[in-house]
Amino acid sequence: METLSSEVTTRELRGNLADVLGGTMHAGERIGVTRNGRLAAVLVSVSDLEALEAFEDAQDVAAFRAAKAQDDGTRVSLEELRRELRS
Repeated sequence: METLSSEVTTRELRGNLADVLGGTMHAGERIGVTRNGRLAAVLVSVSDLEALEAFEDAQDVAAFRAAKAQDDGTRVSLEELRRELRS
């Protein structure tokens, strides 16, 4: 991942948790946590998480508005849907 500031192993994380958290909290670092040589998780600041959630919410609203604009008002009953799925 290009956006990671650094990576630590799970063992290093256990030994340096306060420093790693400080890096995410105060320096805005994105720190990858590896397990068995593979990236397992990423520690990010609360502000990064809030920004990601806001971005996802905005995408959901845009998708809803696009779907609503394309809605022609046609509806099917549950029974019609079941028949169609059986076919």
